[in-house]
Amino acid sequence: MSAPVQTPPPAPLARTAHLDHLESEAIHILREVAGEFERPALLFSGGKDSIVLSHLAVKAFWPCPVPFPLLHVDTGHNFPEVLAFRDRWAERLGVRLLVAEVEESIARGRVADRPGGSRNPLQTVTLLDAIAEHRFDAVFGGARRDEEKARAKERVFSLRDEFGQWDPRRQRPELWDLYNGRHRPGEHMRVFPLSNWTELDVWASIARERIDVPEIYFAHRRAVFRRDGMWLADSPHLPRRPGEQLELRLVRYRTVGDVTCTGAVESTAATVEEVLAETAATRVTERGATRADDRAGEAAMEDRKREGYF
Repeated sequence: MSAPVQTPPPAPLARTAHLDHLESEAIHILREVAGEFERPALLFSGGKDSIVLSHLAVKAFWPCPVPFPLLHVDTGHNFPEVLAFRDRWAERLGVRLLVAEVEESIARGRVADRPGGSRNPLQTVTLLDAIAEHRFDAVFGGARRDEEKARAKERVFSLRDEFGQWDPRRQRPELWDLYNGRHRPGEHMRVFPLSNWTELDVWASIARERIDVPEIYFAHRRAVFRRDGMWLADSPHLPRRPGEQLELRLVRYRTVGDVTCTGAVESTAATVEEVLAETAATRVTERGATRADDRAGEAAMEDRKREGYF
């Protein structure tokens, strides 16, 4: 016999009003892009931010179907639980799912594999090739300004040139929520409807809307090993170095990415409410705490964005 579904306690009025405002802003941006651009797409990783964003897309256009596809850039080194969730989620929403594979980019000679290393930097070429192939003129992303300082610089509408590159000097003013989507042939726009959200806002929305997320976001026992201050998963894609010993730990993931560079945090938070409480108490962003690729240098994210990264 299954356990009864527990109804979460009502959110305080201030939190409810705050979420209402953020949701209204995001839906306005989604509708603005759908009305202004010819071929948008929504980047979908199977992580909490893109899940919430796609959920908002359904609300924005209900009862009509979402008028653009989901696009996943698959490194080939993703967590199996996340890939399974991705497919279920797209089917549940009734949205077309496009998958651009880094493995295919390697086979075509577009990028060179990095044995034993992260494939995250290789995603840029695969993404830009997919944008060109499908002629997307706007691509939604779930990035938030609180995640990382380079993302804090970026506007909601972020112009990318004909090479997919981001130039912070070409940022456009966005006074009074007025967005400038003009672009020349070959250019496209990256659009970030969750820019003003925080990690806590995302989890509060997941709680309020009862949105499903992959189980790796909740505490579970997993074989992990310690490297550079992070707990990394036991994986054939991540060879251990001398002295790195596997341990069975109670962990969860705060962010979803390539298994080779995404660390887990020790946690007992097994429900959305417990994750909310844990998130409210933390003082380190999820990328700062658990993403090895952001530790390559002070400007690691900004350098990747200039090359065409998310």
